[in-house]
Amino acid sequence: MTDSADLALAHRLADQADEIARHHFRAPGLCAEGKSDGSPVTKADREIERALRASIRAEHPGDAFIGEEFGAHGRSSRRWIIDAIDGTASFIAGDPEWSTLIALEAHGAVTLGMVSAPALGRRWWATPGTGTWTGPCPSDPSAPPSRLTLTAGGSAKDAAIGIWPPPSRLSESERAAAARLAAGTATVLPPLDWSTPDHLTPPPSKPSTRSGTCHGALLVATGKLDAFLLLGAGPWDIAAVIPIVEEAGGTFSDLSGQRRTDTGAALFAKPGLHQHLLNLAKAPN
Repeated sequence: MTDSADLALAHRLADQADEIARHHFRAPGLCAEGKSDGSPVTKADREIERALRASIRAEHPGDAFIGEEFGAHGRSSRRWIIDAIDGTASFIAGDPEWSTLIALEAHGAVTLGMVSAPALGRRWWATPGTGTWTGPCPSDPSAPPSRLTLTAGGSAKDAAIGIWPPPSRLSESERAAAARLAAGTATVLPPLDWSTPDHLTPPPSKPSTRSGTCHGALLVATGKLDAFLLLGAGPWDIAAVIPIVEEAGGTFSDLSGQRRTDTGAALFAKPGLHQHLLNLAKAPN
């Protein structure tokens, strides 16, 4: 289990990441490079990941670390999982819906999740058994954190679901699963034909755009969506938001129903919806 010292460290790591990100955000001359998978990366992504890895090594030299930009370091029953800037495209565009994702995994289970979004002035965190919390970023003693609690999600046919990324960035099997979910639910964001890889229309806005959050899973944890499906994802995209959704009362699995972060798919849902959505996503026999 995660102790209060680990949570305190996660807040300090988030403060450190926020400071670096603010220095680069909307700065003149901010440049991005294309990675091998076509996604963008900036100097800020790399600087934050290096800084957080150094801070973790200084406090817990035996802990392992994995980040999106520089991969895995060390072997241990404890592993920190970091996405320095989740939403780099938004960061580059000067939009506020980006964040740093920080997770701690112990013996294969995620025991701490934190999302810090300094451009939104908001932070979310959770550890098992202590609930999901949100508060201002940076912290403000006059504005204490508040707890997030979800109510039951109703039926899948009436549900609102977010799906990301758009069809042009998905494999054929991923598009098929997304299309089945879209066909079986009432509202889908973004409202696209998920069965077709349309490369001609402009890229759509992600579900969290102008929502006050920075990750589709947070739309579930805050009650703004009934479910969210993330495809083609790495562990750093998923791990931090698992306890945040689950401690608020929601659910998580990949599309096979397993609680794994290494299969590229993550389905988050309000209580009572998860199994029906998994059934919808499955290919017919």
